[in-house]
Amino acid sequence: MDYQTGCCVTFPAISLVRCVPSTTRQCVRDSCRHGGRRRTSFRPVPKVQPPRAIESDLRPISLTATLVKVLESFVGSWILERVGDSFDDRQFGARRQRSTTHALVDMLHHWHVAIDNSESVRTVFIDFAKAFDCVDHNLLVSKLVALGLPNVIVRWIWAFLRERRQCVKIGDVLSDWLQLSAGMPQGSYLGPPTFVILIDALQPGCMTHKYVDDTTMTDVLGRSAASSMQSFVDQLVQQATDAGMIVNGRKTKELLIGPLLKDPPPSVSLSGTPVDRVTVFKLLGVHVASDLKWSQHVDAITSKAAA
Repeated sequence: MDYQTGCCVTFPAISLVRCVPSTTRQCVRDSCRHGGRRRTSFRPVPKVQPPRAIESDLRPISLTATLVKVLESFVGSWILERVGDSFDDRQFGARRQRSTTHALVDMLHHWHVAIDNSESVRTVFIDFAKAFDCVDHNLLVSKLVALGLPNVIVRWIWAFLRERRQCVKIGDVLSDWLQLSAGMPQGSYLGPPTFVILIDALQPGCMTHKYVDDTTMTDVLGRSAASSMQSFVDQLVQQATDAGMIVNGRKTKELLIGPLLKDPPPSVSLSGTPVDRVTVFKLLGVHVASDLKWSQHVDAITSKAAA
């Protein structure tokens, strides 16, 4: 049985049906996992083609055993059923019957309503530096306990994370093993729901939409109203710091929509450094322009199709 490639599916199904349920129940009950699961290999997947920088253009995807993924899905689904209704209502990631489409529709609806009322919209797209790599295990466990999850599930999550060792796999070559003290494996089923729990408290004073770690802040302004976006950003940065997260000022962007474009305020800043102000931003796969027209997105899609 190959635990990395999933070749176990060729094993007689009747044999798996007999052993998997009892094995998973015992695993959760004893807060243990397959011994090899703590040694995880990662495959670097390019975010862009071709990748130019190791630090920013590669995403480490966890290569996990098929049976462990099944167990993760059981535990993750159970957690979401138990506490999902308590999440921030504008968190659209890792939740049933919600998607990037729902998040985009909700944001665009509020922006269009503001423009129809002759108001302006000031948005800031927050990027977290190495979001999944910064997950504080102790903080996450404390939040799970605060949500009232049963101790057996909390212990299993702790066992899933603690003393984890990883290496990088490229082809048939493995790097040296390194023990981790923080982080959540990307590509694991438990990654998104546990991360959503960790950042649920990120709720500054303005309208804030989230899709897992993709965070969009919106400040709707009347004709003569002054923007409080800088204060809202400062609140979010402090809340992120309390959650062990770091806001990436280089990738965080600002977009203005409506009459505010004629007399723009100073850009918001992070640690004294102004945030880049853009006229088009790729939000959850869709190119959003300051005029809320679709020509930029259509051009990008047609260019990609023609390539």
